[in-house]
Amino acid sequence: MSQRRLARLAVAVLVVAAVAAALLGARQAVAQGPITISLIDVSGDLSSTRAIIENYQKANPGKVKALNLQRAPAPELPAKIKAQQDAGRVDVNLLLVGQDAGSVLAHNGQLVKLFPEYDKVFPRDELTDAGKVLQAEGEGYLLPSVVSNGGPVFIYNPAKVKTPPKSADELKAWIKANPGKFMYARPANSGPGRSILCGLPYILGDKKPTDPTAGWDKTWAFLKDIGESIEYYPTGTAITLKEFAEGTRWMIAGIMEWDMKPRAEGTIPPDSKIFILPNTSFVIDGHYWAIPKGVSPAEQEVVLDLMKFMRRPDQQVLTWKAFIGPSIKAATLDRAPADIQKLVQEHWRPEYTDMDKKYKIVPQLPVQDLIAAMDRWDKEVGAQRIKKF
Repeated sequence: MSQRRLARLAVAVLVVAAVAAALLGARQAVAQGPITISLIDVSGDLSSTRAIIENYQKANPGKVKALNLQRAPAPELPAKIKAQQDAGRVDVNLLLVGQDAGSVLAHNGQLVKLFPEYDKVFPRDELTDAGKVLQAEGEGYLLPSVVSNGGPVFIYNPAKVKTPPKSADELKAWIKANPGKFMYARPANSGPGRSILCGLPYILGDKKPTDPTAGWDKTWAFLKDIGESIEYYPTGTAITLKEFAEGTRWMIAGIMEWDMKPRAEGTIPPDSKIFILPNTSFVIDGHYWAIPKGVSPAEQEVVLDLMKFMRRPDQQVLTWKAFIGPSIKAATLDRAPADIQKLVQEHWRPEYTDMDKKYKIVPQLPVQDLIAAMDRWDKEVGAQRIKKF
């Protein structure tokens, strides 16, 4: 090859390299500009954390240009995200999930693993005791946002239920004597639904409350038995609250959050009461944030920064307004704005004070066991009586 041809080839190589570098630089510049936080909430977490997300956007206009907030049913989320991942284009960069969808996504390998890589960014010591339990349940993929001692509790209309049940046998007898007046939602869609499913083994004294496959003989029999007097199972807690408020149902399954918040918001009557059955162990309930696999590194960086912001005590205290409570122990109620303190104090129940002294507080089932429990409920209890909304 002649010297002239070699020179021309060298120039061409340099030009190509320069163009490639320019294109790469342009792409990186775009990637490092403000992003849209595009999230899907399947847990109701936005009622607790939306103000925090909006505060982050206001404080960081160079990182976030817009918010795209969507809601969806929890059971539909894994398939929705998988379709995007299979197509090689993940349009959502943040997932707000409960223990239902979160457990399925983690089990499917659809999430970015956060721990132990980000242990120093999100110190475990910052968490409340319940928050630490919730994080451990996430198996490294899920970051707790809010958490409470959960339930089960039973919410009732005192005008219709003059003498509330005082035992599991009395509860069963009441449900059978008042067909169609008790309701709970499908566990795969509902915190109170999961609470009654996973709390009954303790109340009934099943041989192994943490083994839904081989240790829940009494629970499965009880649920099937009362199921004969339940009209249908909605795909969402909101329907149980609506029908309770309308008077169609006189008693519904609840947890702390879905007892206090609906009364505070006027969704259900303020004089609604609760009862707690003997031998109740409160099953911890909470929400998580997670990042789906396929999100670009630049977007991940911003989402991780948002997650860090969400855990700041001055932001976490805002979650008291939704009655589920902070996951960060420094975010005590006395540090919340005065209006939030007043709201919580007005609707707090004495039954929920000093709970660790009154009741045993237990973690939710591990991921695979929770999936197994929800699947078995769908097949053997809910069967053809799940009603989608």
